[in-house]
Amino acid sequence: MLQKSKAFSGFSVDDLKKAKTFYQDILGLTVKDGPMGLIELHIEEGTPILVYPKPNHRPATFTILNFPVSNIENTVKKLKEKGIVFEQYPELNTDEKGISNNEGPLIAWFKDPAGNILSIIQIDE
Repeated sequence: MLQKSKAFSGFSVDDLKKAKTFYQDILGLTVKDGPMGLIELHIEEGTPILVYPKPNHRPATFTILNFPVSNIENTVKKLKEKGIVFEQYPELNTDEKGISNNEGPLIAWFKDPAGNILSIIQIDE
């Protein structure tokens, strides 16, 4: 019934203006104003992701958005230069840069201004 539906995701933030600045100016995504005071994150070849304000927002305790990259070391370096702080998860063997080399692909986590967890993940192209 829904197999042909172009599903999309969304998540909340506590400050839409800060979120727009972060996703647009820091991460370099295309961000558009959407209906009803929302913003849309436009990801290459994907359906837009809705970001909506929520007065009683609570940050997700899990990864809400993963960004595949071809070179995680380079991407971590560039994001750190823009002020991104990578999370340290000892149980996932994160190194001093915040990159986990725990069974599976290389991955590093960071938070948006609302405290939601995002990641970059190295994918072989």
